[in-house]
Amino acid sequence: MKPNIISLYAALMLGGCTMIPHYDRPAAPVASAYPAGSAYQYDPTSAPVLSADQVTWQDFYRDPVIRDLIQEGLANNRDYRIAQQQIQAASAQFDIENAALFPSLNGTAGASVQKFQSNILHGYPGSGALFTRRYGVGFGISAYEVDLWGRVRSASQAAFDRYMNDVFNRESVDIALKASIATTVLNWVANNQGCLTTTDILKTWQKTYDLIAEEKRTGSANDLDVAEAEEALHEAQKQLEIYERQRAQALNQLVLLVGHDLSEAQKRALEQKRALTDVTPFPDVPAGLPSDLLARRPDVLAAEQTLKASNDDIGEARAEFFPRIQLTADNGTASNNIKHLFQSGMGAWDVAPTITMPLFDAGRLTAQLKQAKARKRSEIASYERTVQNAFREVADALAARGTYMRQSEAQRLFVGASNRQFTLASARFSAGAESYLDTLVAQRTYFNAVVEGIAVELSRLSNSVTLYQALGGGWGAITPNPPFRVEEHIL
Repeated sequence: MKPNIISLYAALMLGGCTMIPHYDRPAAPVASAYPAGSAYQYDPTSAPVLSADQVTWQDFYRDPVIRDLIQEGLANNRDYRIAQQQIQAASAQFDIENAALFPSLNGTAGASVQKFQSNILHGYPGSGALFTRRYGVGFGISAYEVDLWGRVRSASQAAFDRYMNDVFNRESVDIALKASIATTVLNWVANNQGCLTTTDILKTWQKTYDLIAEEKRTGSANDLDVAEAEEALHEAQKQLEIYERQRAQALNQLVLLVGHDLSEAQKRALEQKRALTDVTPFPDVPAGLPSDLLARRPDVLAAEQTLKASNDDIGEARAEFFPRIQLTADNGTASNNIKHLFQSGMGAWDVAPTITMPLFDAGRLTAQLKQAKARKRSEIASYERTVQNAFREVADALAARGTYMRQSEAQRLFVGASNRQFTLASARFSAGAESYLDTLVAQRTYFNAVVEGIAVELSRLSNSVTLYQALGGGWGAITPNPPFRVEEHIL
């Protein structure tokens, strides 16, 4: 291609504009501060650490078992792999859209042989056949659109914003995967603690049942006492089966999240955690301001990228109203004799620009623009809903943090008091000072307190994970490797 044609192309590229509307981030439709009140009162157990976006997931998930399983999950979890491949697909789609900004240069080589009767030229029959031959070699551009109005640029920008949407969605999957693994480990440990605790209680209650049954044989106890002791025994057995089932299901969930079966070493490390107190505590994380969510949570950033893409679509729809300029050009050599094809003076070129102007389309272009604007309004509402949902999740977790802490402490005191009551009632029953019914009531109260205490502590620890996740912690500000950007190579 001639140098002046290349210069013209570069000038058109640099001088091109877009009709994308100016973008302004919508105002966050949430309060300027998180709710306050008695439910949100909280005394941190340790000095507050840095804000959630500055605490790496390794600093938050400090338990070695949880950290090891998270590492395995990031390498093998299938949902995470799907999210990664979606990024690759979005990057490729951007490259496809971006490539339209450049002309496609194609090499060509061809030959043409034509036969016709000479009477076509001389006007009388029988004069014989004539042959024409043409050979050519060159390169050219076919139907390249000169993007004066930014239609192609708008489509390219929209593809890039959708690529970034997939990048941020991958980070949301990343955060959710880490939180799910940590929560599932807590769930397994809680049910393992329940199994061990209930097994110990069952041994005691079995001895009590055997004692009541023996006293019934000697006449110092009646059938009602035996039935009540048996009922309490079966109640604990039922709860043990619940814990067994939930522990097995939690392990199955871990296998799914990690992406493969746990190794024997991982199972042994997990089994060493006999109670929730064996899990390394999570650090306290301050909530910051609601506006911080816009920079912390990747789902909010992903929603904004979708909104930006819909804004870009309006620019593309606007450009459709203007003429399209397409350029077809060829440059090379041509000859009627293949031996002379590459000799001096055989050069040939052809330039064929075309302009297409929409005149009548029955309202199709207007409808496309209306559709693009409606989709943008829809994406604005979707973005605002995402921000509101993020605000609610943080507010809920903050309300749960203080109340769970106080509830857990009250439950701990309640378990201690019910245990003392059961011990005293058992001693008085053994001394013959009270009936077995009083002992049975104290026994059931203590057992229910233990079961509820495990559940409350599990909820408290799980809420720490939920709060960290809701604040957008665990991923930090990313610098993705963007796909090919045309501006970087032109300017």
